[in-house]
Amino acid sequence: DGFLGEEFGDAPSTTGYRWIIDPIDGTRCFIRNIPHWATLVGLEYNGEMIAGVSYAPADNQLFRALRGEGTFKNDKRVRVSDVAELEQTLACYSGVQYFQKAGREQTFLNLMRGVDRARGFGDYYGFVLVAQGSCDLMVDFGVHEWDIAALKVIVEEAGGRFTDWDGGTDLQRPDCLASNGHVHDAALALLKS
Repeated sequence: DGFLGEEFGDAPSTTGYRWIIDPIDGTRCFIRNIPHWATLVGLEYNGEMIAGVSYAPADNQLFRALRGEGTFKNDKRVRVSDVAELEQTLACYSGVQYFQKAGREQTFLNLMRGVDRARGFGDYYGFVLVAQGSCDLMVDFGVHEWDIAALKVIVEEAGGRFTDWDGGTDLQRPDCLASNGHVHDAALALLKS
């Protein structure tokens, strides 16, 4: 199998399988003793993400998803929310500074003005909050493939959508959007404006 990870680079696959690993997603939280960090493991087969695991040791929360089998938090199946209007959305984001560094601060602010509330739950945490239905939208910038590969399957198998800011599926881009699916197109429209 192939392997891709933040700490050990990219080793090619001869089987079609590739493991995408982030040993500590949320390094700054980990260093500062904030309990919002997780180990992420994604499994890709012939270019398609088929499984994802997020384990947060500080609160013993395990999210797991297998393509076609749903998403589970520990042993309970979870689903995204039913919020259908962007104006009623609770949105998560990584941090304003990432959008500023990329010259996309105004884009970020346009989106945040369109939602009901916004919270800065970055790294893996905003994505699993979307998967379990606690938040409706997660917008991120400055990510790498190992930051989001496992989370893509977790969100999608919970009934949500996961794309880049153009609506595509390129995990190598630095931008991503995860949602409950209902508010995704409206959020994409604001990101593109």
